[in-house]
Amino acid sequence: MSEQESLRCSSARNRGGVQRVEGKLRASVEKGDYYEAHQMYRTLFFRYMSQAKHAEARELMYNGALLFFSYNQQNSAADLSMLVLEVLEKSETKVEEEILENLAKLFSLMDPNSPERVAFVSRALKWSTGGSSKLGHPKLHQLLAVTLWKEQNYSESRYHFLHSSDGEGCAQMLVEYSASRGFRSEVDMFVAQAVLQFLCLKNKSSASVVFSTYTEKHPSIEKGPPFVQPLLNFIWFLLLAVDGGKLTVFTVLCEQYQPSLKKDPMYNEYLDRIGQVFFGVPPKQSPSYGGLLGNLLNSLMGSGDDDDGAEEAQEDSSPIELD
Repeated sequence: MSEQESLRCSSARNRGGVQRVEGKLRASVEKGDYYEAHQMYRTLFFRYMSQAKHAEARELMYNGALLFFSYNQQNSAADLSMLVLEVLEKSETKVEEEILENLAKLFSLMDPNSPERVAFVSRALKWSTGGSSKLGHPKLHQLLAVTLWKEQNYSESRYHFLHSSDGEGCAQMLVEYSASRGFRSEVDMFVAQAVLQFLCLKNKSSASVVFSTYTEKHPSIEKGPPFVQPLLNFIWFLLLAVDGGKLTVFTVLCEQYQPSLKKDPMYNEYLDRIGQVFFGVPPKQSPSYGGLLGNLLNSLMGSGDDDDGAEEAQEDSSPIELD
C-alpha cells in the first residue's frame, strides 16, 4: 500500500470514528441530557487536541454547536463555538472561505444580546488576520455585516461593511436603513458618511460603488448627477477629485461646499484625513481628541500608513453613529 493510500485509509477511519461518536452525542442531546452531552463534547475536544487531531476536533465542535443551537441550548452552543476558534488558533489553520462561512453561521445563531457573541466575533476577526492587530478579514466582515443587516442592527452592520469590500451590499443596507429609520431630509447624510469613511480607510473602489449604488436605488433621490442635494454633489465631485489627485481641486471643493459640510461636525475631520491620504496634505498639529470622537477617529482612520486600526476599537466592535 502506497503512503497516499495509507493516508486516505487513515482519514476514512478517523471520519468513521467521528461519525460514531457524533451519533452517541446526538442521542444524548435528543434525550435532553444536555449537560452530560456538553461535558462529553469537551472531553473529546481535549482528547483530540492532545492527539493533534485538529480537523476532527474542529468538525466535532462545529457540528455539536449547531446541534445545541437547534435545541436552543445557547450557553453550550456558544462554548463549543469558542472551542472551534481555539482549534483554529492552536493549529494555525489557514484562512479559507468555507471556514469563514462556518464562523459566520455560528455567529448568526448566537443570541444577539449575549456577551459570548461579542467575545466570539472579536476572537474570530483576530484569527482571520493571523492574530495581527489588523481589523479582520474583509470576507468575514462582509458575512457578519449581512447577518446584522438581517437582524436590522444597521449601525453595527455598517461598521462591518466598512471593513469589507462589499460596497454594493453596504449601499443596499444603507437604503433600507435610511428608509426605515431616517428622515427624508437625511438621505444624503447616510451615504456621505459611508463614502467619507471608506475613503479614510483608503478603500476608494468601495467608496465609489456605495455612492453610485445608493444614489441609483434610493427612492427619495432623483436621478443624477447633478443631484438636488448639494451634499451629494459634493461627494460626487470629491470622488472625481480623488481620482485626479490635484490638491487645488480638493481645497476649492471643500471651501465651496462648507455650508453643506456643516451638517455634521465629523465631515471636516474625515476630509482632513482624506487630504492626507490622497492629496499629500501634512497632518494638522492639534491636540489629541478624547472620548467618543477620539475613539472614532482612531478606530476608523488609524495613525499610520499600514491600514492597521486600533485593536481595542475592533474588540468592542463599536459602531460609528450617524447622529
